[in-house]
Amino acid sequence: MIDRLRSALFAAMTTPVGDKLTPVRATKNVARRINRTLGSPLGSAAELEKRNAAKAKLTALRRAPQTAASAPTTVVLAPVTVYFEGVRNARMVSRVTELLDAKAIAYKKLDVAEDEATMKFVLHTAGCEADELPIVFVGSACIGGYEALVTADVSGELASKLRGA
Repeated sequence: MIDRLRSALFAAMTTPVGDKLTPVRATKNVARRINRTLGSPLGSAAELEKRNAAKAKLTALRRAPQTAASAPTTVVLAPVTVYFEGVRNARMVSRVTELLDAKAIAYKKLDVAEDEATMKFVLHTAGCEADELPIVFVGSACIGGYEALVTADVSGELASKLRGA
């Protein structure tokens, strides 16, 4: 009943009948503006039917129990570590961290300048020299320096390593 009234009011304010008379035209303009301001509660019968169908579907989805298959899953990403040596290659460190920040990837920066054991581990595992730092690791896998990180990001390898694939 209310939907029929709402669609009849909408038809009355959108019909061109009476638009030649200024008081009628001005009243219709005000009514249309108020309708838009209030979020368009008045509409055509087809529009109101479409809205009611959407409301019914939303209500049904809210009432339906979530199954294990439809429940949102949490993806745990592999830890990302950026190894660097003091102020050496600070520009490359900032480029690496800017890329990771832009991708919203959480990372940890570790300065290995004063830690001889970690420095040897990183250089041995990455197969590089000290002047090639910063080096990025995803989990226990070495990605490499900035250029290798960009290449891995573009190829999709970085995303797959983050997800543990």
